[in-house]
Amino acid sequence: MRLARTLRHLAASRTRTRRHFPAPVLASIEAAIGAAEARSSGEIRFVVETALEMGEAWAGLTPRERALHVFSALHLWNTEGRNGVLIYVLMADHDVEIVADRGAAALIPQEDWEGVCRGVEAQFREGKFAAGALASVEAVGRLLERHFPGNRRDELPNQPVLL
Repeated sequence: MRLARTLRHLAASRTRTRRHFPAPVLASIEAAIGAAEARSSGEIRFVVETALEMGEAWAGLTPRERALHVFSALHLWNTEGRNGVLIYVLMADHDVEIVADRGAAALIPQEDWEGVCRGVEAQFREGKFAAGALASVEAVGRLLERHFPGNRRDELPNQPVLL
């Protein structure tokens, strides 16, 4: 199992990831994040990573652990309302993770985040990458709007990140 996963990560192609998330799709995701944040005081970041480094994959680094690292690296924990949310996609593992800062995590049950992840993964399995990405941003935006209504200044960039 470890060998198969490591090989899958080695074989993953950034070119293929960019084909699934071309510039117009990234622009649509950015616009969706802006619209969602306009209805809430929460902050959303969308990150797509093609694959883990070979050593990370071999060591068994989970998508969740990697998402936590990316959350920290992007300073999503540094928002005024502690309501930053990361939507993290790891293409090689066909996995979507959502990491919410403590303010959002305290009010929104983990099952709600998991439901969003599973719905997006289903769309990705059907090859609907743009639709899945936009649906994830919209769903996270609705959850944040319910618990963090209103709008504050935009604290973090809205541009999706391809790693």
